[in-house]
Amino acid sequence: MRGSKGIDWARKLWKQSKAQWQSLTSKQAEPTSVLKDSAAPGRGKWFFLYSISSIALIGTLTITGQDYVEANLADIYPVKVGQETLGYVSSPEVLKEYTADREQKLAKQYPDVHMILPELEQSEPERAFRQKPDDSKVLALLDEKLKPVASGVELVIEGKTFAIVKDQATADKVLAEIKKPYEQKAKDSSQVAVLSADTAKPASTTVEKVEFVQKVETSDALGIQPQDVVKPDELIAKIKTGGVEPTKYTVLPGDCVSCIAEKLSVPKQVIYDKNPWIVDDQIREGDVLDLTVIKPALSVKTVEKMVENQDVQYETEVITDDTVKEGIVETISPGKNGLKQVTYELTKVNGQLVDEKIIGEEMVEKPVPAKVKKGTKVILGEGTGSFAWPVVSHSITSTFGTRWNKLHKGLDIVGNRAIVAADNGKVVSAGYKSDYGYYVLINHMNGYETMYAHMSKIETTAGTIVEKGEQIGVMGSTGDSTGVHLHFEIHKNGGLENPLKYLNH
Repeated sequence: MRGSKGIDWARKLWKQSKAQWQSLTSKQAEPTSVLKDSAAPGRGKWFFLYSISSIALIGTLTITGQDYVEANLADIYPVKVGQETLGYVSSPEVLKEYTADREQKLAKQYPDVHMILPELEQSEPERAFRQKPDDSKVLALLDEKLKPVASGVELVIEGKTFAIVKDQATADKVLAEIKKPYEQKAKDSSQVAVLSADTAKPASTTVEKVEFVQKVETSDALGIQPQDVVKPDELIAKIKTGGVEPTKYTVLPGDCVSCIAEKLSVPKQVIYDKNPWIVDDQIREGDVLDLTVIKPALSVKTVEKMVENQDVQYETEVITDDTVKEGIVETISPGKNGLKQVTYELTKVNGQLVDEKIIGEEMVEKPVPAKVKKGTKVILGEGTGSFAWPVVSHSITSTFGTRWNKLHKGLDIVGNRAIVAADNGKVVSAGYKSDYGYYVLINHMNGYETMYAHMSKIETTAGTIVEKGEQIGVMGSTGDSTGVHLHFEIHKNGGLENPLKYLNH
């Protein structure tokens, strides 16, 4: 500003001097302004020379002053945290390097936590005269004033916060890890091909849907403490166990599997699953049983489609001969089993089957009936060799096959509660057993027997000849049963058969 004022003054003085000189050289009237009081022309010339010298001097000083000021001016950058100015740094790069270095240190200090460093305000540079920035002092103050904040992602199960993880990617990875075992095709034939225990033909299974039973959500979590964040491995273990501690039980004198299950309110299946070394319910005093009942925080539901080939039992065409004694059969032409492709939909929760249904059947190869000549001198009760459904409007709730290392010997059926004989035969036994409840056993006099179990009422007696379709009892839930249904078995020459071989679905 001083340099600018000096220039203005010099310009003014120059104008006055120029006017005075013109006055002297042209011998005009007396000059005005500064030369107004000068009486002699000689004095005016000296004043003019003085003015010229002054202008030159002031110009020189002004230019030199401006150069000096410019040489000592520099851009400095204010650093603020909130409303407080901590000082000035020499360049924005100083702050960028500081931020990158600080974030790197935080990442090393808290590898499992996402630490957020508040963003520094980008201020415009200021021009300052002979003022030096102090980078080190400002950065030291930033270490003190700039407080990092921990952030994460909440894993919310059924509306309640279950845990906090580092970020969304970690949450997604944990949830994917919980689903992973169930997204792969099951390879254990004892679990997959449970419906084909009587055939060597393998079943093909595809997983069509994998989802959580519970509602799972994620949301941002701010203002948390670093110790609130759970490591991925720890969270996976917590989800799988539900935080349940292991439970051990030492077998006492007189204990049995059923007794322990009833005494401790633990399902028998849990005892078998957790202690696979138990064979035929044999346990001894001092044995230590694992009775831990896992309650996962998240349950995985899968829907699988299983396609299985099943034999279709051929029928026998009988040509009667009243001259042939009962029981004598001559084969005219042998029969051949057919083949059908059955599609099942299996619903599982955490790998355990909770529902199964037949959603399709396709005959691949029709069975070829056998032709036999048979004597007509028969007693009442001999079966036809062709079985009818023992329940009208039937629906299968559980099929024949191995489950959890145990054989399910027949079909579980619901529908009309009236139970009828599947073929002609003679009732050889009717009564009560602890496992079957009220039951009826029919001998069909042709190598086949059928068993009907868990009845609520028996409508026949041992020794009675029954016809195909005749009512023999009422469906119930007696014996070792968890609900009203009919347990139906087919025996051939003393061995178990899959009833679906003989029944058209």
